[in-house]
Amino acid sequence: MVARWIGVLSFFIWVYLLAGRGGFWRLSKAATELTLPLTSAPRIAVVVPARDEAEVIGLAIRSLLEQDYPGRVQIFVVDDHSSDETASVAHRAAGDKAEQVTMSSATPLPAGWTGKMWALSEGVRQAAQFAPDYFLFTDADIVHASDCIASLVARAQTDKLDLVSIMARLRCSSLAERALIPPFVFFFFMLYPPEWVRSDTHKTAAAAGGCILVRAEALAKIGGVAAIRNELIDDCALARAMKCNGGVWLGAARNTYSTRGYDGFGGVGRMISRTAFYQLRHSGWLLLATILGMTTAYLAPPVLVFFGGWAALWGGAAWLLMSAAFWPTLGFYSRSPLWAPLLPAIALFYMGATVHSAVQYWLGHGGEWKGRLQDAKTHVAG
Repeated sequence: MVARWIGVLSFFIWVYLLAGRGGFWRLSKAATELTLPLTSAPRIAVVVPARDEAEVIGLAIRSLLEQDYPGRVQIFVVDDHSSDETASVAHRAAGDKAEQVTMSSATPLPAGWTGKMWALSEGVRQAAQFAPDYFLFTDADIVHASDCIASLVARAQTDKLDLVSIMARLRCSSLAERALIPPFVFFFFMLYPPEWVRSDTHKTAAAAGGCILVRAEALAKIGGVAAIRNELIDDCALARAMKCNGGVWLGAARNTYSTRGYDGFGGVGRMISRTAFYQLRHSGWLLLATILGMTTAYLAPPVLVFFGGWAALWGGAAWLLMSAAFWPTLGFYSRSPLWAPLLPAIALFYMGATVHSAVQYWLGHGGEWKGRLQDAKTHVAG
């Protein structure tokens, strides 16, 4: 009897997710390859915070210099105390367009700031002399399609938006990436359905930190980057602040992509673990609720199939709906639909990474990223 009712609950969870959560699973509808006209060509200041990014920053800089955009674009690269050749690689990538790239080193990290936010703030400050109309905040591993800036600006102009963001297509080459990256995108859009982010009637706000276009006047209105100086999930925090005063748009990219690779399953796990418990506001109760919720929604359906009877029927139906919801994301990443029924096992991995995130926080090692602890009981800026 209990198993049957768990199956019923699992089934209706997936009915709701498919029908009542903004169609988050229809990833192709969130794609940004839309032809919109530019009404003008405002000045764009691109700010690239970079810490130990020598392996990837060259391609990113070249893609920004090769934009098919009629307006002025100036790139501000802020070297965030790198221990490798990040600055040198970025300088070489600029080549004969060096005048379009401003290189600088971040000053020492003040208390109360995360490293990336301080580097962004430094870039914004340096860009003031350029008097930009928009800032493009982008990561050093993002290779931009040639029409990326033009499409972002056109979207902002057409819909009168303060913030436009796209999730770059993440690398999906190794076995671990093929197994875990499409679910990462699926879970992200489940938390932040793009239709809800864009809607004035929903409070949901989110952005993808790899590529965010923000109107300079609107950024100043919220107090600049300092308004989110200690946020670990800074992209979504910026979107929330912006949505209080103006419009926000979130989409997914096919041709703008990340070159960052992950070191096997452990590398992806650490990426998830870095912010998972922060997302839960460091609450043990929310952690427990998350485990129970994911167990009911993801793990119970395939287990119930082996119970037989009504429990198997409801569990199988829930598993089928789950697989159907995941299928479009797999298609977006050109992955086989045979991965879809494996989502319960992948969800178990994500649950483990979330628990690991909590343990790391409690041990004082939370939010570790490139030698910095950014989310720990005993905070060390580094």
